[in-house]
Amino acid sequence: MDTKKLKMVSLGPGDIELITIKALKALKSSEAICIPTKSPDHSFKKSLTHKIVTKLMKEHNFSKPIIPVYTPMHFCKEDWQYQVDVLYRGFKQYDSLSFVTLGDSAIYSTVYYLLDIIKVQEPKLYENSEVIAGVTSFSQASAKVKKPLCLGDSRFEIVPLLDKDVPITTIYMRPKIGMSTEMLKEKGQIYTFENINYEQESISNYKIEKVKKYMTLFIDFFQKDNHGV
Repeated sequence: MDTKKLKMVSLGPGDIELITIKALKALKSSEAICIPTKSPDHSFKKSLTHKIVTKLMKEHNFSKPIIPVYTPMHFCKEDWQYQVDVLYRGFKQYDSLSFVTLGDSAIYSTVYYLLDIIKVQEPKLYENSEVIAGVTSFSQASAKVKKPLCLGDSRFEIVPLLDKDVPITTIYMRPKIGMSTEMLKEKGQIYTFENINYEQESISNYKIEKVKKYMTLFIDFFQKDNHGV
């Protein structure tokens, strides 16, 4: 797996015009595209993801082999391992694969369950993998009704409708230059992101002591191992 390339591609909220240029380039450059399906017979009769990908290929004049990945949504390790094994089999024939997911991969996506397994079993493939962000359903919903999710000093929360306590990832934004981060109490693992995608980008897997740049973002990621998710 030393030379294999895996791209986890976010397709956005269903409108092919909302797929990112980077995601489209990833699909075009991959030798084959892995598409999840909930159908045990590996068909795509009810697959929104397949409809989006085929529409993209038609719209942008390219064609790729499709690898069905049965995804029963049982949320168990055996199913995730099966999906990873499908990817491994795909790599016996192809050097580069894209695995697609609806919306954005960071939000309730299978992508990170699969990557956790790959990280242990095939570390080199994990290093050669890339996650491509996408537009979320709620950012599109906000745009549809022309109402902001947050403005000024407001905040917004993503609340899963479950009847139990759940682990929380917290995002800290809009700090002032020079401010101390002492008040940020780490619950999971805090990362510091400075100037993402701009000149002098810096990503640290810890909380910096003082804010140096306006475009600084802190994310306190929940610890999956501690919550069985």
